[in-house]
Amino acid sequence: MTPDIGLILGIDGIATGSIYVLVGLGLVLIFSITRVVFVPFGDIVAFSALTLASMQLGRMPGTVYLIATLAVTACLVEGVHQWRRGQTRRIAHGVVGYGLLPLIPASIAWLTAGMILPAGAQIPLAIALVVPIGPLIERIALRPLADASVLLLLIVSVALTFGLSGLGLLFFGPEGFRTKPLTNEIFRFGSVIVTSQTLLMVATAAIFSLLLFLFFEHTLSGKALRATSVNRIGARLVGIRPGSTATLAFLLASLLGAVSGILIGPTTTLYYDSGFIIGLKAFVGAIIGGLVSYPGTALGALFIGVLESFASFWDSAFKEVVVFSVLIPVMLWRSLSLPQAEEEDVEVEG
Repeated sequence: MTPDIGLILGIDGIATGSIYVLVGLGLVLIFSITRVVFVPFGDIVAFSALTLASMQLGRMPGTVYLIATLAVTACLVEGVHQWRRGQTRRIAHGVVGYGLLPLIPASIAWLTAGMILPAGAQIPLAIALVVPIGPLIERIALRPLADASVLLLLIVSVALTFGLSGLGLLFFGPEGFRTKPLTNEIFRFGSVIVTSQTLLMVATAAIFSLLLFLFFEHTLSGKALRATSVNRIGARLVGIRPGSTATLAFLLASLLGAVSGILIGPTTTLYYDSGFIIGLKAFVGAIIGGLVSYPGTALGALFIGVLESFASFWDSAFKEVVVFSVLIPVMLWRSLSLPQAEEEDVEVEG
């Protein structure tokens, strides 16, 4: 391997790692607020790219049917919940939040089906279509189990992955798609060529990471999320509603996933089930950060991207094996570095 090849591989790894940064931050955000390891998060990334690809082909994206199904189901769940609590006046509020708002971009996509919209309209519409997926799933399947154990929440999350994959196959079909490049500029630095698409991916990851930091540090909603992640019971005592913070966490995470899909779409062919691997690799980066540290997750995700790039150069058939093998030493290190709780001696009276 020459230095030039190593530099090229490093740049490609950083670009791929930037996508894993956004996905990893979304995973940590959801886990820290709700204790849910949201396994199907990668599906949101894939659905975002597939939605944009459908629009570029002049087709109505299958996301319209997916959102309609989830919105109707969420309205029913919310209506039954409020009716049982005797708060029938809040049913209308739930219908607006979980039904009307998600269906607005879906209606626009349905009305413009068959039309080739400009890229400046396609991308925001694709993002607006995909963003409600996370909050709707949270309301349907996860909020009723908010106080359950982490293990049960993980089992439900895995089940949701298979469910979303099935819906993705139904609504998008088995074909793979690749979206058009967002930009075609090429920059040459000596003997190294860097595409503007790569710079866009890295810059977007940096900007969203900064915006997330500012949101947590300087907004009331961000501080409410931080309070919930630190102490859920304490947050309730000061008037913070865990349901509202969970919805906001899924909304922000879905936005990160939707943007990730838009960015990764031009670089690789995506299928209805491609999101699982993307989410799993980002999860490895999140594990490096301990599932609690945003900077640690970002560094871990970049490391995974660079490692995958070099592993692909040496033997592309084993790149996933190399990436996922990182979990073994990381988990071992985490296990040894955490303070061990001493078992208390319990005296049994005869």
